[in-house]
Amino acid sequence: MASDWTAARFPHVPAAAGHYESYYLKACHPDEPLGLWIRYTVHKRPGKPAKGSLWCTVFEAGGPHAAKVTLPEPAAPEGELIRIGEASFAPGRVVGEALDCAWELTFEDPAEPFLHLPRTWMYRAKLPRTKTLSPWPQATFSGRVRVGEREIVVDRWPGMVGHNWGAEHAERWIWMHGTRFAEAPDAVLDVAIGRVRLGPVTTPWVGNGLLLLDGERIRLGGLGKARATRVEETPQECRFALAGRDVEVEGRVGAPRERFVCWVYADPDGPEHHTANCSIADMELVVRRRGRPERRLRVEAGAAYELGMRERDHGYEAQPFPDG
Repeated sequence: MASDWTAARFPHVPAAAGHYESYYLKACHPDEPLGLWIRYTVHKRPGKPAKGSLWCTVFEAGGPHAAKVTLPEPAAPEGELIRIGEASFAPGRVVGEALDCAWELTFEDPAEPFLHLPRTWMYRAKLPRTKTLSPWPQATFSGRVRVGEREIVVDRWPGMVGHNWGAEHAERWIWMHGTRFAEAPDAVLDVAIGRVRLGPVTTPWVGNGLLLLDGERIRLGGLGKARATRVEETPQECRFALAGRDVEVEGRVGAPRERFVCWVYADPDGPEHHTANCSIADMELVVRRRGRPERRLRVEAGAAYELGMRERDHGYEAQPFPDG
């Protein structure tokens, strides 16, 4: 049975309310520029029944292959996180298909879930209006993925599983996840950074993240560290700095333009974002901890970079699949 943190929220949303929710996975080949990004989402406009969508992107150096289908009546049966049509996302197993893509994957993870919000009461409060957590931040995937007539064997690919939900998306957001660093194969960086609109004002960047390094769990960001959070983002790369207790992480994540996919994300009440995502991005980190030597970590084609934005002049062609 799913834990309270992992369990779906959408079955309990009042009929008059709006809601979105997603379970998603990212996985990368251990040695090649080949990766997966799969989402199961719920979109509910106020006063309307919920719809479920299955999203699949296979990333390669020459460009991504993307597919999406939308179906009525998403559900959360006993023992599953979410079911859309015949597709199921359950603890340890993900099965589904969208257009010419199909997948059957299992996963395991030794790490504890990571709650991006620093206080558990924030997951019950109205604000922030977007809730994010990583039930399995250091997952390993195996199984098979089909793209048209091609079959891809997934053999212990490192990655993660995420879960988010809310009444509206942040005004602007960044998500990044890095793994299989050459200098520290077991290290993981999992970060969500956002700017929120409050009436006519948009807040500065606030980041919340996890660094797993040398067997330690290190929390980064939070409201108390907002002044130390620095972000310089474009639709192709991001340079950033995040601080924690006695630690600072500086880094860069990005990829060639042809490796990105662009999706349309809609808020429950109507406004849309364009979202650029590359799940075979490069990442470089510099980790400085008080009283310890500086660490430099790098991975090629093993990181994810996602930018959610209002602008349309980003240079990517959005996928021809509406949201909501």
